[in-house]
Amino acid sequence: MHLSSVQVVCAALVTLAVGAAAAPPAAAATPHHVARRSFFTLQCKGVYDAAIFARLDRICDDCYNLFREPQLYTLCRQDCFTTDYFKGCVEVLQETDQLELFKTYIKQIHGADPGI
Repeated sequence: MHLSSVQVVCAALVTLAVGAAAAPPAAAATPHHVARRSFFTLQCKGVYDAAIFARLDRICDDCYNLFREPQLYTLCRQDCFTTDYFKGCVEVLQETDQLELFKTYIKQIHGADPGI
């Protein structure tokens, strides 16, 4: 049975919550990093466009603001926005009507078909 992206995000959140409950208080209080990691740190190998990068990053930022899970923000951006977490965030934020546009953006900054 294939899980939808929303189910993947929900399952990840449950896993993170269980892990945070079992972790020491210092590890559970990992802050959300406001400073953005660079384009290259995310393994983006395409053409950098600040506006496109900011739009994709905003999806992950909004998803973080909805769930308040720092790991989700990182997972959403991982591998230049090509993970199922990014797609799950798009679905949760009800922006699926723009998914094809986001895929075009990702293809430009990732340098290859995003496969999401």
